[in-house]
Amino acid sequence: MRIGILDQAPIAKGSTAEDALRYAVETAVLADELGYHRIWMAEHHNLGTLASCAPEIAAPFLAAKTKRIRVGTGGVMMMHYAPYKLAETFRTLSALAPGRVDFGAGRAPGGDSRSTRALAEGRPYIPTDLYDKFHTTLRLLEGNPVDDGLHDELVVTPTNVSLPEAWLLGSTGNSAVRTGQLGVGYSFAQFFNGEMSKAIFDAYRSSFRPSAFMDKPVINVTYSVSVADTREEAEYIGLPVDLGRLFLMKGRLREPLTPEEARDYPLSELDRSLIRSNRERKLHLVGTPADIAAQLHADREEYGFDEVMIVASGISQDIRLRSLRMLAQALL
Repeated sequence: MRIGILDQAPIAKGSTAEDALRYAVETAVLADELGYHRIWMAEHHNLGTLASCAPEIAAPFLAAKTKRIRVGTGGVMMMHYAPYKLAETFRTLSALAPGRVDFGAGRAPGGDSRSTRALAEGRPYIPTDLYDKFHTTLRLLEGNPVDDGLHDELVVTPTNVSLPEAWLLGSTGNSAVRTGQLGVGYSFAQFFNGEMSKAIFDAYRSSFRPSAFMDKPVINVTYSVSVADTREEAEYIGLPVDLGRLFLMKGRLREPLTPEEARDYPLSELDRSLIRSNRERKLHLVGTPADIAAQLHADREEYGFDEVMIVASGISQDIRLRSLRMLAQALL
C-alpha cells in the first residue's frame, strides 16, 4: 500500500514555529528514506498552533532536501490566488523537481473570516465557482488557451516543463463527481469529517475522464493516526489529539496538551461520549502498528481507495518520527 504524509507543521507545546518547520524538513527526509510515496504541506491561516500557511513555499524547500518522495500541497487554497499565478507557481516547482510535484488544491478558505478578508485585501469575497477556477488553472498549467477575455493569448512560464500531478481535496463527497470529470486525483480528508463511503468513491471513479494530469482515477484517504508499541501507549499519546478535536468542536482553540496534561484533564461523560463517537467514525485511528495496518487494509478493501495519507500531528517530533518508522515497517 502506498502511504504519504499530510504535514500541518503543528507547533508542539514548548516549541516554536521555526521548530515546527524544521521538523517538517526532518519528517520529509525520513519519509523519503523510509519509502513513503508523497508528502504534502497544508495551508492554514490565523492559527497560532500550526506553522504551515504557505505550502507553495515549503514544498520546494522539501523537494530540495529529498531525493525520491513526491512533494506538494494538501492543499493550496485556491480562492486566495489567481489561476495564472497558481499555474506559474506550480510550473516553476515542477521544473525544479520534475516528476515529483503534486498540485493539490482545496476549495475551503483555510482560515477564519478575518484571515480570509485580509487575504482579499479587505474586498468582500464573491464566491465564484471554484470548480471553474480550478479548471482554468489546469488549462493554464497544460499550456492550453483559455479564451475568457482575461487569459487570452497568455503564455504561462516557465514553458516546456513536465506537468505536476493534480489533485482536488474533499471531505464530504460533494466534489467527487466534479473531481472525476476534471481528470485529477481525489484526496479525501477522512480525519476532518469522517464521512468516507464507497458510494462517494464509486461516483468519482464512474465520472472520471482521463486528462494530461492523470490517465486513471486515483483516490487517497487521509487519516489521523496515533501508533505505539502497545495499545496503552497509543491511547496515552493519542488522547491529546482527541482533546484537540474536542476543544475545536466546542470552539475553544488552545495550544496542544502534552500526554501528561491530557491524562489529567477532567472529562465529563459527554466529553468521553464525543471522543468515542469520533473514534467510531474513524476520525482518529489509535493502536499498535498491527492494529493500524489491519484497519487500513480492511478500509481499503471495503471502500476501494488506492493510497493512505497520514496526518503528521505527533505530540512531539520524537513521537512523530517513531510513529512514521512503525507505520512504514507495518505497511510498506
